[in-house]
Amino acid sequence: MPSNKKEGIIFAVFMCFGMVFIMSTYNIALQGFSSLTVWSVVIQFVITFFVAFVAESLVEPIARKYALSFNYDKSKQRNVILAISLFMVPTMVLIMSVYGLILTWMFSGIEGSIFTTYLKIVGLNIIVALPAQLLIVGPISRGLLTKFVKPKTQKAELNV
Repeated sequence: MPSNKKEGIIFAVFMCFGMVFIMSTYNIALQGFSSLTVWSVVIQFVITFFVAFVAESLVEPIARKYALSFNYDKSKQRNVILAISLFMVPTMVLIMSVYGLILTWMFSGIEGSIFTTYLKIVGLNIIVALPAQLLIVGPISRGLLTKFVKPKTQKAELNV
């Protein structure tokens, strides 16, 4: 877990990159690969990463506040991580599904009700986002933070 602002930003970059990569790949697979070019995928990834990073920056403090307000054993880091994730992932799915709805409307159009399409997008995204966050992206991001960022931060603090 990040212990200062710098680590928090780096951790958020790791998390956003991983989640955007997985969710973009998943959603492209749902839509079909036929009309995509490498350039369009790269541009869409960069824009989606930016949107997700901004959304995550707004959602994370609120999710952390609510997750820590509940009564559970906070002495175990696993419990805190799980609580924060259970607040963050559904909120991010709701926000990023609006973004996905806009992309769907722009590139392929929407047939039928916008609300029904949105609910379908939310349902399809939550079933991949929650396991991806809990089992893949979260552990990898925490591992990268611990291995590459925290040792440098600790050395810098000792030198001060």
